Amino acid sequence: MPGPLDGVRVLEAGLLIQGPQAAALLGDMGADVIKIELPGVGDQSRYITVAPDDPRSAVFTACNRGKRSVSLDLRQARGADIFKALVRTADVFVSNFMPGTLENWGLAYEDLVEINDGIICAQGSTFGPLGPDAERKGADLAGQAAGGLISTTGRDGDPPTPVGVFIADHVGSLNMVAGILAALHARSTSGRGQRVDVSLLGGQIWAQATEYTHFLLTDRVPGRANFGHPMIKAAYGIFETADGWIGLVGVPPHARDGFFVAIERPDLALDERLKGIAMPPEDLAWFKGELAATFRTRTTAAWGAVLGEAGVRYAPVQDYAAAAADPGIWENGYLAEVADDAGLTQRVVGTPIRMGATPLSPGVEAPSLGEHTEDVLREIGIEADEMDALRKQGTI
Repeated sequence: MPGPLDGVRVLEAGLLIQGPQAAALLGDMGADVIKIELPGVGDQSRYITVAPDDPRSAVFTACNRGKRSVSLDLRQARGADIFKALVRTADVFVSNFMPGTLENWGLAYEDLVEINDGIICAQGSTFGPLGPDAERKGADLAGQAAGGLISTTGRDGDPPTPVGVFIADHVGSLNMVAGILAALHARSTSGRGQRVDVSLLGGQIWAQATEYTHFLLTDRVPGRANFGHPMIKAAYGIFETADGWIGLVGVPPHARDGFFVAIERPDLALDERLKGIAMPPEDLAWFKGELAATFRTRTTAAWGAVLGEAGVRYAPVQDYAAAAADPGIWENGYLAEVADDAGLTQRVVGTPIRMGATPLSPGVEAPSLGEHTEDVLREIGIEADEMDALRKQGTI
């Protein structure tokens, strides 16, 4: 079945994660995504291999599945001309070069809109298009650091630590997709495209909107996670079990007595310190200490059965191997088995969005560098003899 973006063509000249992953999700939605890469070099993520003796790249594969790769040097005049010819056929252009790069090549939004006034140019940066840091280089870690996320992780007294995933890039890519979809909708009535700007820093601020709002209202920083959340003063957090960890997702006051009975701590139901809704810090620390001692007495699976029977919200703390063994993750398509072009089954990260009438379909294989150059250039009328000359010149 066609996806919701069937018929939409996306040009992507992205690097690493922010731009490429946005384009990959558009591809899952049915768009035809053409990835533009520097001849002989390609996207830098191709070189982040899974091991010294294994040339496969998890970063490149995850962010570029299902795309067509065209090798094209945008720095050369002829390369820029070919790119402009592709722009005439496109709906969206995605990039996340350092601000000013496309302008230096004569490929800024103002240049492209003269060729195609319906083009939507989505540009990702680290610190945003304005301000003193607009032209400063950065990557995921810079977004986490400058956006305040790293200051929230871990426990009081411990050194700050980054999140163990490229979270700033991923949030930035989702914001880019949202902006592109909104621009496509606006174009359906106006007929004109527009520029869309997102950044790693802006994405991190948005992802922490609740916590930043707490600060803006009170001038108080919420603080570190401390195994839970600094703004939730209740039985909310992760607790060590006999063989792992389990997340306890809060117990409202009306359900506490049943919870205390379920965990075989009816004595807590009689404690006056637990009668209110919000506990002072010293009472909360004592309460969590009592829960910690209790949860260490059984396994994660055993506690899951107890909490599930009691109707208490919980989740085991899973690593990737445990999550990949979770049948619900596969049934929902968050991880999926799909067939590649050779008919072989591959395990891939699926799409997080389900749509009934126009379902999304995750791409499978990431293209080799320049794999589709000739096919795409033929589509815009470039003949074989010119392609030979362009190849000799290093333009493609």
